[in-house]
Amino acid sequence: MHSTQTAKVVLSLDAEAASSLKDGVHFKKSAEDGKCYIIYKNGKSLRACKNQCKHQGGLFIKDIEDLDGRTVKCTKHNWKLNVSTMKYVNPPDSFLQDELEVEILDNGGFQLVELNPVDPWLTDPREPLELQEGEVKVTYLTHACMELQLGELRFMFDPWLKGPAFARGWWLLHEPPADSLDRLCAADLIYISHMHSDHLSYPTLKVLSERRPDVPIYVGDTSRPVFWLQSQVKLTNINVVPFGVWQNIDEHLRFMILMDGVHPEMDTCIIVEYKGHKILNTVDCTRPNGGRLPEKVDLMMSDFAGGASGFPMTFYGGKYTDSWKEQFIRNERKKLLNYKALLVKSLQPRIYCPFAGYFVEAHPSDRYIKETNVKNSPENLNALITKHAPDIKTWTPKPGAVLDLGLALRDPMSSEAIINPPASAQISKDSWDFDLYVDELNSAISSEIFKHQSWIQFYYTWAGFKHYNLVVRMIESDDNFEPLTDGYDYLVDFLDLSFPPTRPDREHSYVEIKNRIGVMRHVVLHGCLWDDLYIGFQNRISRDPDVYHHKFWNHFQTELPLRGPDWDQFLQQVNPTPQR
Repeated sequence: MHSTQTAKVVLSLDAEAASSLKDGVHFKKSAEDGKCYIIYKNGKSLRACKNQCKHQGGLFIKDIEDLDGRTVKCTKHNWKLNVSTMKYVNPPDSFLQDELEVEILDNGGFQLVELNPVDPWLTDPREPLELQEGEVKVTYLTHACMELQLGELRFMFDPWLKGPAFARGWWLLHEPPADSLDRLCAADLIYISHMHSDHLSYPTLKVLSERRPDVPIYVGDTSRPVFWLQSQVKLTNINVVPFGVWQNIDEHLRFMILMDGVHPEMDTCIIVEYKGHKILNTVDCTRPNGGRLPEKVDLMMSDFAGGASGFPMTFYGGKYTDSWKEQFIRNERKKLLNYKALLVKSLQPRIYCPFAGYFVEAHPSDRYIKETNVKNSPENLNALITKHAPDIKTWTPKPGAVLDLGLALRDPMSSEAIINPPASAQISKDSWDFDLYVDELNSAISSEIFKHQSWIQFYYTWAGFKHYNLVVRMIESDDNFEPLTDGYDYLVDFLDLSFPPTRPDREHSYVEIKNRIGVMRHVVLHGCLWDDLYIGFQNRISRDPDVYHHKFWNHFQTELPLRGPDWDQFLQQVNPTPQR
């Protein structure tokens, strides 16, 4: 049994120490164990590694010949490491230095985190065996949902096959093949990468729970459990697996779940191996496995589209004009496209498939978001990859398209390796049952709890966020974000968790949020995370000063209590039964 991959904090710097770092190379000792670490700063970006040469473990010192302030020299054999790229320059093309994850803290400081082991997939390596035609087939269904046929077994990823995600903000762009739900219910195993509702889809899982509640589902051991809202569906075979450990399914098939360096509390990705052939799916991870990933896998898939955030579309006032947003979004998408292309180029997979970006803000009330929140196109990404790394074959599947991995590896140009859906198949969705899902959300509006104004104090006390100098005004609005005359409009002062009638006199940060009443009340009633509001574009936000309050958003988006508010207890408090 191999032990779990661990993430260990090896060095912490407080805000003062962090802000005093100038650009260039720094050597820092840990007060705990006296070990030395190298930090390279360039503007806002930080990279770090252990002070240890990969050749024979010698210590590095500053390289006096280096005028750019980027390289360090080993005292043993004069090997040189460029800390800005983490590549050894002398001898050239020899090694890459193992990097440490730099985690920025809320207080302005940062810490260095070491993953151990860094490349757990090298444990117990297997020689690839030749795949027969039809032995390994990869079928794209929709968004992030892929079905892998591996010999006799069928493995499904992230099934979102019906209904919206993020309350009512995201809808499927691609029409899944007609038999998708049947395929889901017939799967031998299912992997769900994280708890966001475009991957963990309750309308989809409801069908699964009714037809096959005992299907084996695998999730990573994230600090917030993927199925923290388990009460919504009855699935009886959820397996939480440790990071970085091979899970053997049969003699040929195994998989390993890896954590994300940026969102370890939530995001994961997966390596599936069949007869020594690796398929890497990095899903939505920002820095999967802290940036260390297997090279030369047979098939790699990752997200590409961007647009999975309320920022800046839902912001108003100040600089947030339509033209500023347009420019910002264009730049962000371009940066993401280049980053993905370079990542794929550096990992050199045989075949690359962009996916997990096929959502659309289809509800008529969100037309503004749909028009503003432009996504990257997979064709553009593939063109960029082909330009930088012409040997990598790219595959942009339509729903129902099938890749035969054995044939594609034998002859990447083979026309038989890919089977496209019939010409008559519907590609894009054109009807979504909006009313069914929106009415379900809006049923929260008439809930008994909202007849008592004290729900506000009860809810924010339950949420547990305070001792932070921020005042938030929450306004219930209609679908066009016009405040409702009979809706709630209140202030929360998070310094002492009070609910003042007017803004306090002291200096404080202020955020004003208009929320669609149905979604806000649904979130309050069920104790949901605020991703439904924020990533789902269900609010409009204005800030003074215009700064991002990471601590506040992080709490409401990832750290709310695992058990929802006890509204029964609340109703007993406000309506005590009369004593006889």
